[in-house]
Amino acid sequence: MLQDLHSHTYYSFCGADQPEAVVEAAIAGGLSLIGITDHNHGVCNQRFDVFCCQSPELGNDHFRCLKRYYDHINLLREKYKDQITVLRGIEICTMNRPRHFLQDTDDVSYFDYCLIENIDAVEESVANGDLFGYAERCGCKVGVAHTDLFAFAKACGYAPFDFFKKMAERGIFWEMNVSFDPTHNFHQHQYMLDFFASEEQQDVIRRAGLEVSVGFDGHRVKDYLPDRVKDYCRRLEAAHIKMPFEDPV
Repeated sequence: MLQDLHSHTYYSFCGADQPEAVVEAAIAGGLSLIGITDHNHGVCNQRFDVFCCQSPELGNDHFRCLKRYYDHINLLREKYKDQITVLRGIEICTMNRPRHFLQDTDDVSYFDYCLIENIDAVEESVANGDLFGYAERCGCKVGVAHTDLFAFAKACGYAPFDFFKKMAERGIFWEMNVSFDPTHNFHQHQYMLDFFASEEQQDVIRRAGLEVSVGFDGHRVKDYLPDRVKDYCRRLEAAHIKMPFEDPV
C-alpha cells in the first residue's frame, strides 16, 4: 500500500497549508492513503500567542479544540473517499514542557491513530520511557515516530525480537521517517537509513510481526516528495513487512 502516515497542516504551528491542500497533494502524488497528524500542542492551543503564554489563568479548551480538528479531518475523509483514504491522526509530544504534552483530561482515543515522539528522551519525557504504558493511555492505535527503536529496546533491557514482538501484540507500529525537505534541513534519520540497509534488522521485524509505516513528516506542500514516500513503501513491500492500515479502516 502506498501510504504516508505523517503529515502536518496549519493546525501545527510549524505547518503552512490547509488540510485540503495536503490531501490533494497526496492524491496528485499517487498515494492511496494519507494520515493527517498535526502536533497535539498546535491543535490544543491553536493560537501561538496563547501557546507561548505561561499564565495559569488561561486554562484550556482542549476538548473542543481536539474535536474541531478531528471533525475537520473527518469531513475531508468523506469528501475525498473516492480518491484516497484519509485517516484522522495526531502527533503527541511527550516532552515535559508547559503546554506541550497531553493533559490527563485530553482524550485522543477516538482518533484512528496517534504518533508518539520523544519516547526515547527518557529523563525529559512524561512517558518516562514506558512506551507500552503510554500507548495504553492514548487509547487508540499508536505509532512511534522518528525513534531508533533498536537502540531504545537495548536501553530498556530488552532483546530486540522480544521488544518488537511485544509492540506487535499491542498493535503498536514503527514509523520510518523519510523526510527530506528544507523544514528539516534535508536531514535524513540515521535509524531509517540503517533499517533499510540492514537485512538483519528487517528479519527481526518480519519475524516479530511488527507493522512499519512510512511518513514524510511534511510541513509544506511545495516541498512534498510523494515519489520518495512511494519508493520506501515499495521497499517495505519487497521486504514482506506489513504496513499499518492495509485492511480497511
